[in-house]
Amino acid sequence: MTGGRWRAPGRVVLLGEEHDPDGPALTVAIPGGVTVDAERSDTLDLPGDAWTAPAADAARRLAARGAGGVAAKAETGLPPGLGAPGALAAAVALALRDLYALDLDAPSLVPFAAEPGRPDAATSLLGAAGRALLVDRRTGAAGTLPCDVTGAGLALFAVDTRASADPGLAAERRDECAAAARLLGVASLGDVRDLAGALGTLRDPVLRRRVQHVVTERHRIDAAAGLLRAGAVAELGAMLNASQMSLRDQFQTSWPQADATVDTALRAGARGARISGGPGGAVTVLAPADRVSRVQDAVRATFTARDWPGPAFHDATPSPAAARVPA
Repeated sequence: MTGGRWRAPGRVVLLGEEHDPDGPALTVAIPGGVTVDAERSDTLDLPGDAWTAPAADAARRLAARGAGGVAAKAETGLPPGLGAPGALAAAVALALRDLYALDLDAPSLVPFAAEPGRPDAATSLLGAAGRALLVDRRTGAAGTLPCDVTGAGLALFAVDTRASADPGLAAERRDECAAAARLLGVASLGDVRDLAGALGTLRDPVLRRRVQHVVTERHRIDAAAGLLRAGAVAELGAMLNASQMSLRDQFQTSWPQADATVDTALRAGARGARISGGPGGAVTVLAPADRVSRVQDAVRATFTARDWPGPAFHDATPSPAAARVPA
């Protein structure tokens, strides 16, 4: 094979915090994604934008398995916050596997494509229609869970708020979590089993809030996984709402447009809403299918009333994994 086209989906993070890189994440692959036209080359020729760095890293890692160079052009309609860099890395990894006939299935490609601590490439490579993914960010391993929102009479969509939290918060929160773990004598906050005891040990109120969020978020993920296994997709809304409150109040990584989107969506009849995770300005909303237009109209009106740039809406129905596009 000398060339072809590959497509990889973006993602939304339903639960799980990017600043807890050892923790799990509950994600879904979405209809929007990245398309890559690629062919074999003597060199590595990828678009030079910053968002392509994970794809370049994936290509370099796959070189150790026998992949050669690649010339690729990419297109995407994904806004920041919906996993475009990870989707590009997944598409390039698939392209290299196919172009050089590497003996790697999709799960085996994840370690080559994934950025450390991020679930994006794993979601893109392993997603499935009507399924959510529970991703172990330490290893990239993922298990699927039933998440048939359409069959439950619901809709899942993302709101591009055209704004985001301060980019510097990511490093700040990681440093705070690491400091709290050191004070508690654990390798990571995921090792905390006695939340009350941990909060009593820490004197710094900021670190107490960070620990409160990280530990309770892991329990929310466990609860959400159980609800999905039971087919109670609608009950996921309560988990999204609880997580958003914790992100806003305990982890302090929300921003005004996100808060307004969540509040407006819930008042208009959504079941739940939460910032989507990762850099960028997306909010994920779970709503009854017959109220989507009402919710989206209400969000638009809120932005107009506050003189903010208008939001954009993206379908987040759980969708198939990355694949080669048939000729």
